[in-house]
Amino acid sequence: MKKITLPKEEKAAIVVRIQKYFTDELDQTIGTLPAEFLLDFFTTEIGPHFYNQGLRDAHAALMTKMEDFGEAIYLLEREGEKR
Repeated sequence: MKKITLPKEEKAAIVVRIQKYFTDELDQTIGTLPAEFLLDFFTTEIGPHFYNQGLRDAHAALMTKMEDFGEAIYLLEREGEKR
């Protein structure tokens, strides 16, 4: 599987959000480097689970649309003349 990577700016913004979470919710400060390590851990260890769930959700949505498409085609069918 391809490694999950984040653009530099997005990663920096998430690190700030992690630091804010630690301050607001845990009454602790966390430095930039530990926050980056935590983000890397979540990206590597937990990210694939969310990614795979997203794929399953997309597949289910596509299958629903394909069923709708099949029904639409069926409704367009014409019967030939009976002699």
